[in-house]
Amino acid sequence: MSDNLAKLAELGHLKAEAYSDAEFKSLVDSARKRLADAVKEELSPESRFDLAYNASHALALAALRDHGYRSNKSRALVFQALAHTVGMEAPKWRLLSKAHDMRNLAEYEGRTDVDARVLNELLEISTELLEKVSALKSP
Repeated sequence: MSDNLAKLAELGHLKAEAYSDAEFKSLVDSARKRLADAVKEELSPESRFDLAYNASHALALAALRDHGYRSNKSRALVFQALAHTVGMEAPKWRLLSKAHDMRNLAEYEGRTDVDARVLNELLEISTELLEKVSALKSP
């Protein structure tokens, strides 16, 4: 797994950076809180999506940081790296990458239509990712 990350670093997509236990724990704690709120059905779908997306991003970044890397160029790269950091299957990290694109449309173009199916999948995958990342270290 780390060979693939090292290759991404050689290409300039990632940069090596010493692991920080405090940063890792903070990212996981933030994600855990956001996920707890994201499942609250009384919130709007847009808010739930935003919370779940940001939780998944924090977890993906924590997984990358656990391996001693940080994304150098792309916020979305942390999702693609999940195949190498926690062994996540391609369909799952691709959905997180799709959520990233949806987040960008909402953030930069004001498009806030949230597909209920995508939101549910995002919540499921983010919950699974929380388990995988928590297993890396004991936050």
